[in-house]
Amino acid sequence: MHMADALLAPAVAATMYAASGAAAGLSIRKLKLDEEPQKLPTMAVTAALVFAGQMINYTIPGTGSSGHMCGGMMLSALLGPQAGFLSMIVILAVQCLFFADGGLMALGANVWNMAFYGCFVGYYLIWRPIMKSKLFGEGRNAERLRIIAASVIGCIITLQLGAFSVVLETSLSGITELPFGAFCALMQPIHLAIGLVEGLITSAVLVFVHESRPELLESEDMKHAPAKRTLGTTLAILAAVVVVVGGGLSLLASSNPDGLEWALFGNEEAGYSQNMGLDEENFGVSSAAADTAGSIQEATSFLPDYAFPNNDAAVGTTVSGIVGSAIVAGIAVLVCMAGGFFRKRKGGSLHSVG
Repeated sequence: MHMADALLAPAVAATMYAASGAAAGLSIRKLKLDEEPQKLPTMAVTAALVFAGQMINYTIPGTGSSGHMCGGMMLSALLGPQAGFLSMIVILAVQCLFFADGGLMALGANVWNMAFYGCFVGYYLIWRPIMKSKLFGEGRNAERLRIIAASVIGCIITLQLGAFSVVLETSLSGITELPFGAFCALMQPIHLAIGLVEGLITSAVLVFVHESRPELLESEDMKHAPAKRTLGTTLAILAAVVVVVGGGLSLLASSNPDGLEWALFGNEEAGYSQNMGLDEENFGVSSAAADTAGSIQEATSFLPDYAFPNNDAAVGTTVSGIVGSAIVAGIAVLVCMAGGFFRKRKGGSLHSVG
């Protein structure tokens, strides 16, 4: 669901940058990392896991399309909505700048569509209410069922919101080749299927954490639940999954277009519909801002499309998965440590004045 710059008018792109920037600023102000130091290594590993997971496009049978996880629900369930949102910004920015995945001018819109809904709507309206409820009764089995329900429902709903935002932002940008109703009729059902698969993946990871270190989940009932594994062992297992997924399984990703590309261009080559039938080489709107953003992105992306430049060797994908995951892990921790640092510095200065 990464939008290209050609889908947005500069005014719409600027508005989405402002909205996502405001959400990021509020998130930094509300970080509480100094109170939960175990969140820092958890943040590094889980942000890397989402980056690696997004490299795997899974086929949606019978459609000619594919999908990949967004990850906002998973990160907010493990880190809280604020740290989860900042981690998602790091993931999307690294994808954009270093791998040319999603437009630089469109980055604010991509953050909003893929991170805001999963981290904030998914957490406050779905994850927290379900986990605080007595749905399915009491006990560990009931907790597992609540995790699965929250994950699946949350991923489906938040991807539907994200897909609708893509349609709305594109329509407001004045791209007349995309009638609003027809675009919606393509985007919403395909992302319903994509969201269902993401919900199952998310629930599998969160159930593993629940069994291993339940206090890592954002749920008050689990803060003192017994753990089967040490924190180090749990994170080591997840880190191993990052390496396997990013460095190995990413080679098996579906070659079908993702949900947004499928809606725009179809997949006639594989015998499916052309859908909106846009020309992949010439579509959308052009602007000086988009040209400038494209030039910057071309200069910064050292592994464009998760491959070595002008080289289709599979090792490029493996390197991209491992290197990208490491970059995301490091930057995610630095950003959130900085947020905690500035929050404490502010608190300290106020205390000294008083």
